[in-house]
Amino acid sequence: MTIWRGTKPLILASKSPARQALLESAGIAFEAIPAEIDERALQQASGLTSPGEIAALLAREKAVSVSSRHAGRLVVGADQTLALGERLFSKPAGRAQAAGQLQALSGRTHELHSAVAVARDGEILFEDISIARMTMRPLDDNAVSVYLDATGEAVTSSVGAYQLEGLGIHLFERVEGDHFTILGLPLLPLLEFLRSQRLLAV
Repeated sequence: MTIWRGTKPLILASKSPARQALLESAGIAFEAIPAEIDERALQQASGLTSPGEIAALLAREKAVSVSSRHAGRLVVGADQTLALGERLFSKPAGRAQAAGQLQALSGRTHELHSAVAVARDGEILFEDISIARMTMRPLDDNAVSVYLDATGEAVTSSVGAYQLEGLGIHLFERVEGDHFTILGLPLLPLLEFLRSQRLLAV
């Protein structure tokens, strides 16, 4: 028995394995259709500087882009930004950038702003922004080097050069915020919206 009541699966406008795993674990029937948008160009054109507003903009754009091509389907878009004070981080391009991000975050508290948006036929029906605060333990050059050696190319797939659900957990001394926000999908608000649409059996 499934808890999903929709006549068609939800569409997740993301290729993120973490977001896909969250929906799968929650028993949501979905298919992943990544949005083909230029995130950096959209961010620059918007003129936005608030990390939460940027994440919300990109989540909306992903949802709208995919929903415009799939008539009548419910589409979820999500995005996440990392802010250390006023400095915004993007995914590192390689090992050197990853090391630089880890050195900048070492011993300090940063924020993850995770946004989710739901659209149908190009219209936004729901959106939410959640924040998690992450305190990284002090890391010396050797610790950074060992971590990068252990994680390999995976460090370039996540902003901040870490994945908390993997080896990245070793970098932190305190985490404030729910697990779903940290993984880039505010799942609890999304589930509440889906229940309001009578799409979940529980």
